[in-house]
Amino acid sequence: MSRPIILGIVGDSAAGKTTLTRGIAQVLGPENVTLICTDDYHRYDRQQRAEIGITALHPDCNHLDIMQQHLSLLRTGQPILKPVYSHKTGTFEPPQYIKPNKFVIIEGLLGYSTRVARDSYDVKVYLAPPEELRTKWKVKRDTQKRGYTAEQVLAELEKRESDSAQFIRPQRQWSDIVISFYPPTGEDDETNGHLNVRLVLRPSIPHPDFTQIINPGYGNSDSAIRLGLDRDMSKPVDVLEVDGHATLEQVNKLEHIICSDMPHLRSICDRESNPELGKIAGTTGETLQSYPLALTQLIITYHMLKATQIYQ
Repeated sequence: MSRPIILGIVGDSAAGKTTLTRGIAQVLGPENVTLICTDDYHRYDRQQRAEIGITALHPDCNHLDIMQQHLSLLRTGQPILKPVYSHKTGTFEPPQYIKPNKFVIIEGLLGYSTRVARDSYDVKVYLAPPEELRTKWKVKRDTQKRGYTAEQVLAELEKRESDSAQFIRPQRQWSDIVISFYPPTGEDDETNGHLNVRLVLRPSIPHPDFTQIINPGYGNSDSAIRLGLDRDMSKPVDVLEVDGHATLEQVNKLEHIICSDMPHLRSICDRESNPELGKIAGTTGETLQSYPLALTQLIITYHMLKATQIYQ
């Protein structure tokens, strides 16, 4: 019996969850994807949080019991009546009837905070950009889209820091892939199109065989694409790094590795069919192409499609 394939994308506020999700959903087909944000499970609205003195990152500020119940229902293909929280107004709107499609993407702050919730995902991703970069992203987003001043955003970040350290960052340990976009050395002002990416690939799921990129003539310590071994949270992991200045030729070689493992699904590597892959907004609103982002979205899509071969 088929069931939805569920992807979790967890990270702190403004860590890049929505940008990452957009390209993945486009490749899988918007008609095949149900998108859910766990912020909808807040227990208190913005005004109530201010009055109580609690942040949205604290588990007590969220209906985690309802969230994990809904995740369990979605995993078995059942519909839910999902609450709706508006970031624009800071208030709740009427609930929505949600029937899961072939793929379900769950993004938010506390998606891995309970065992029941964690057991509901087929693929678990955690976003961990440097805090300096996340701060820049959050100031930009909240001043442009949510009506805050830069001073208010920075004050909120300071107030949230202890909850972030206690409740958000520890969820990294439960992920299959840890994604860290970061500026190239000496380019601290870079925030979008030319960012490098570091992918921690845990052995909890089988990843594409990237070992050929370390063969002589393909990649080395000076290459824009590197594969190595490391430890993350005291556990051995593979680490794939892609620099923002990687060429299209280099990127195409890595994409070939990913797509050759699924010859019947090579359309996911067709850039003309997937125009949103790797697209990101520039500092002045223009659209930029990020190869590291595109490859990251492609690797996650690979895992989603691999899961369909097992469970659908």
